[in-house]
Amino acid sequence: MERGLYTMNLKGKRALVTGASSGIGAEMAKLLAARGLNLVITARRADRMEALAAEIKAEYAVEVDVLPLDLSATGAALVLYQKTEEAGKEIDVLINNAGFGIQSHFADCAWERTHQQLQLNIVALSELTWRFMNVMKTRGGGYILNVASIGAYIPSPYYAAYTAGKAYVRNFTEAVSYEAKASGVKITCLCPGPTDTEFLTTAGHKDLPAIGKLIFMSARRCAQIGLSGLFGWRVNIVSGWINRFMMLTLRLTPRWLMVRIGAFTMGRHTKSEESG
Repeated sequence: MERGLYTMNLKGKRALVTGASSGIGAEMAKLLAARGLNLVITARRADRMEALAAEIKAEYAVEVDVLPLDLSATGAALVLYQKTEEAGKEIDVLINNAGFGIQSHFADCAWERTHQQLQLNIVALSELTWRFMNVMKTRGGGYILNVASIGAYIPSPYYAAYTAGKAYVRNFTEAVSYEAKASGVKITCLCPGPTDTEFLTTAGHKDLPAIGKLIFMSARRCAQIGLSGLFGWRVNIVSGWINRFMMLTLRLTPRWLMVRIGAFTMGRHTKSEESG
């Protein structure tokens, strides 16, 4: 599974990881550093990123630049791109991991929060893909990993905007990956299932049903699967064989039933909460 990650000669390249302050993003940063890549890490929480940067630099001989930034703010993706360009930080690998979800009846959630969610999960991801994809094309190659969710396959009441946004990420990534084939830029979508990050605990899913506990995966393992797929040139990755089996069964499931499955699995708590 990890052959692509561990045989690629990546030493001295540079990766930009968004949402790097915790969870999958932090684990991807560590794994990339272990392969000799220099890093630019960005997220809202500067203190956590500084701690991560110190940890990485203490263990690996790589550069780590910290750029605190809220990518849900309008124009933030452009600011991030400009900062890397102005600093002369050539990005060879882009990890679009930043994102958050709001658990709520759609009509009950303040529009400003939903807008922030869509801005981060869709707009910022798309803009960063566009900007760095074009730079990579001029250099003849590069890697982009967009992190979606298995929610991309399931319309989920109480996470309506979140799962719809992740469906966008999946379809968008598969389409631009096809467009980029001749350019040498490899673009991959990672669809994690339930993962041991702050997302579910912050959103109130501490008491998972038995099936949820069975398919729960560590953030590090999910990051390994995602990076192996990226450097193995896979277009779409669902993390874990149980999740892959579940997604296959959904192909035979009527849409009306999928909505009810989504409501059951995601709507056990209905107050508005967020994570990411």
